[in-house]
Amino acid sequence: MTKERASLGFGDELDEFDPTEWNPDPTKTANDKPKAADTKAAADAAGFQSREPAKAKPATQQRRRRTGRNVQLNMKARQDTIDAYVAIADGQGWGLGETLEHAVTLLQEKYGKG
Repeated sequence: MTKERASLGFGDELDEFDPTEWNPDPTKTANDKPKAADTKAAADAAGFQSREPAKAKPATQQRRRRTGRNVQLNMKARQDTIDAYVAIADGQGWGLGETLEHAVTLLQEKYGKG
């Protein structure tokens, strides 16, 4: 007792298909790629947004220098204090570690070596 499968409806069409009769469009070849400018124009017209990351401009100046400073100090401060500290460093052309050293020197002069 064998169950017969239900027809999916393609059998007749596949039986009649002859692959030798099917030919791709001879005017187009595999090497016919659209030009980059045409592709960009079509993407812009369709409102496509690229997923490529935008090259970000550094928001602040680069402060990496070889200074011999190799110990990290991590502390919390208010945003306005940090902004003022960074503005002083930028204004003087100092790195953040160098700015801290100048600040410590000034505090020692005012309050003693403590």
